[in-house]
Amino acid sequence: MRFLLALVGIAALVVVALVSLGMLKLDTRAGALPSVSVNGGKAPAVDAKMATVEFGTANKSVEVPTVGTTTKTISVPTLHVNKPVDSDGNTVTTQ
Repeated sequence: MRFLLALVGIAALVVVALVSLGMLKLDTRAGALPSVSVNGGKAPAVDAKMATVEFGTANKSVEVPTVGTTTKTISVPTLHVNKPVDSDGNTVTTQ
């Protein structure tokens, strides 16, 4: 493996030396990117049925520890999810 790397290195040095001495001339031409045109088309249509999420509060009686325990009514967060319904009135399920 080292031999191949040394051989490639020597070949690169030979090419650099030949170019610098004028014995090897490399002709290069400027390149250009191809031209591309896009006409027409349209974006895909998407009909998404999304669930609605409702946040709220409800009064619940919970035991709150103090020197003794008493029952207090406090406001606790609630969460209710309404699943999407299709045109037939059925709940949409994902698989």
